[in-house]
Amino acid sequence: MSRIVHVDLDERSYDIHIGAGGEIASLREGAAGQRALIVTDTNVDPLFGARCEAMLAGYGMQVQRAVVPAGESSKSLPVVQTLYERAVEVGLDRHATLVALGGGMVGDLAGFVAATYLRGIRFVQVPTTLLAMVDSSVGGKTGVNLAAGKNLVGAFYQPIEVVADLAMLATLPAREYASGLAEVVKYGVIWDATLFRKLEDKAEALQRRDLDVLEPIVARCCEIKAEVVAVDERDSGVRAILNFGHTLGHAIEKISGYGGLLHGEAVSLGMVFAAELSCRETGFASEDRDRLVQLLGAVGLPVLPGERGVRADWAALREAMRTDKKSRGQVPRFVLAQKLGAVVYDHAVAEDVAEQAFAAAFGGGA
Repeated sequence: MSRIVHVDLDERSYDIHIGAGGEIASLREGAAGQRALIVTDTNVDPLFGARCEAMLAGYGMQVQRAVVPAGESSKSLPVVQTLYERAVEVGLDRHATLVALGGGMVGDLAGFVAATYLRGIRFVQVPTTLLAMVDSSVGGKTGVNLAAGKNLVGAFYQPIEVVADLAMLATLPAREYASGLAEVVKYGVIWDATLFRKLEDKAEALQRRDLDVLEPIVARCCEIKAEVVAVDERDSGVRAILNFGHTLGHAIEKISGYGGLLHGEAVSLGMVFAAELSCRETGFASEDRDRLVQLLGAVGLPVLPGERGVRADWAALREAMRTDKKSRGQVPRFVLAQKLGAVVYDHAVAEDVAEQAFAAAFGGGA
């Protein structure tokens, strides 16, 4: 089986193909003789690099690969520079295609290169992680990190297609797979209480990576993100709800060293904090907070920093949140839940309330 989710953005619209097998439909016809550069990393290339290259070559394209070191440290301006130089070396022109083959880091990095090389060439997202399939490959956010924080340099630039081959998920380490489930859970909190209940019911099957269970859930997550992005492509309003759990999550990633904690693990901790804060600020039921914490644990995600060896000091986290993109005047803004399936965004919180919520959620630290 396979499913198609359409992202409706007028002339920038595209399809997300979800299933097993994963041909790139947008390049299958009319691409003969064109050049393509596959951007991937040292983890993914041995698994899927040659296969992807052979597929594109089978379409008649002239294909090269660029392999960057795996890990968040590659999401940087120096690596962008090396990819520009590689693009010139292999002769990419305005009719060329850049293919992002990998997880969220590769998609963000390659998308930014595609957005800015020759002022923009087309690109395709081929996400190989669950997190990338349900979140980062959809919606057109591209970017790289600075020392001051995540994704501080970037562009909105839509792919021409997203190909989510669920069979690729069999290669993921358990922590990486669970990391993607954090974003899946997030969609249930921010948009769809029915999805949340389904995740509770199917938690064990999700951990087994049962494709019959996973396929409709991945498709629903993509539908939700497509709906949000169609309303607010450039993140000027309601798209902010996709950041539930991310304000503290990004800060935890920063203080623990990018790559030391997986993104979904940090978001899981951020959602635990956001749920506690929501109980204090927006009337979120304590029973639903507890359901969220229980679900995160059931799918293999941390609900306390110490579960991943992180010491989460409030003062350090508060300092890290000053440079979050959602902050105003260095005051962080939060997405908070009113109930499962409904949230508010751009919510300022008094310093003492935030600190008390942190202490209640995590016992003051590790």
